[in-house]
Amino acid sequence: MNEKEIVNLEEKLMANVYAKRPIVITRGKGALVWDVNGKEYIDCTGSYGVCIVGHSHPKVVEAVRRQAETLISCHASFYNDARSELLQKITQMAPKGLNKVFLANSGAEAVECAIKLARKFSGKPEIIATMGAFHGKTMGALSATWDRKYREPFKPLVPEFKHVPPDNLEKVREAITKKTAAILVEPIRGEGGIRVPPKRFLPGLREICDETGVLLIFDEVQTGFGRTGKIFACEHWNVVPDILCLAKSVAGGLPLGITISEENIMSSLKVGEHTTTFGGNPLVCAAACAAIDVLVEEKLPERAATLGRYFKKKLELLQTRHRIVREVRGLGLMIGMELRFDVLNIILKCMDRGVLVLDAGRNVLRFLPPLVIERGHIDRVIDALDTVMGEEKK
Repeated sequence: MNEKEIVNLEEKLMANVYAKRPIVITRGKGALVWDVNGKEYIDCTGSYGVCIVGHSHPKVVEAVRRQAETLISCHASFYNDARSELLQKITQMAPKGLNKVFLANSGAEAVECAIKLARKFSGKPEIIATMGAFHGKTMGALSATWDRKYREPFKPLVPEFKHVPPDNLEKVREAITKKTAAILVEPIRGEGGIRVPPKRFLPGLREICDETGVLLIFDEVQTGFGRTGKIFACEHWNVVPDILCLAKSVAGGLPLGITISEENIMSSLKVGEHTTTFGGNPLVCAAACAAIDVLVEEKLPERAATLGRYFKKKLELLQTRHRIVREVRGLGLMIGMELRFDVLNIILKCMDRGVLVLDAGRNVLRFLPPLVIERGHIDRVIDALDTVMGEEKK
């Protein structure tokens, strides 16, 4: 099919719920993708942070091929070798004490499991989240998400959720009641604008939870698996949550959600109380095992730390050249550039110049490239941004 046929079919047959960009992507390798006409793009979206190890990494491709020839589907009511291997890898790399895993299919599902788990373990209904948070769009995760545009059309939402100002320990402490089961936070707020918390905030949350007996849930769906320069973002603050939610980048591009906790917490869920047909699918598990091996063998978290510093400094230089840039912030290869106006035009002009960039709210450019991105790619991204921003001033 040609470009027009592909676009027309998606427009006609697919639910109109995505903000589409006028491009048909058909191929990817590493940090590059190509459209249906063969034009090359540097991908700083990483498919919304999914492609940590790059597009179509050879080891992931080979693992998927091998598993597809062996066994594609195996419900978790049966034991499976690929699944058990993945469970072992995850628990070996997880923060200390987190050793019991539920496998699902997405970040929202990982959060849904965490919410149910917190309520079941504590016997209490209330979940405290933060203003500006994004945790997903299923009903439980949506109830923890802050943005009104996501929430309003679907009220009434799940009850007993409350939101407090971000990075404010005093407000958290005031919000806790005898009904509070858990506090749910992103270590770095992604959709909320790439907001890195103050140094004492996450350790302070841990102390408050320890004092009150409230569970601490970290949503690392976007920050996990090397994105910020550590395997998990919480390692930057040496804080271990009671429940950890992971997804996006775990399986080399395939759908996988993970909820992991201490055994005594996870064991509060009894047989049949929380299951999913595709959870622990062997094809996805094989891909995830390969992706984790790549992450470790190619030292991608360390690469993210080094290249992230380089990328951020280059963006900060742009800030000195262009008054439209308000701030550059982030950790590793999770970087936001806040502008003084809506970023859509910048995104579209960058796309014309072969660079794909995300937004994070109305006025923040978001960069989530594969961790295999090259320094030369980053330089090309900076050149494109420099040109586009220069045009905006004219």
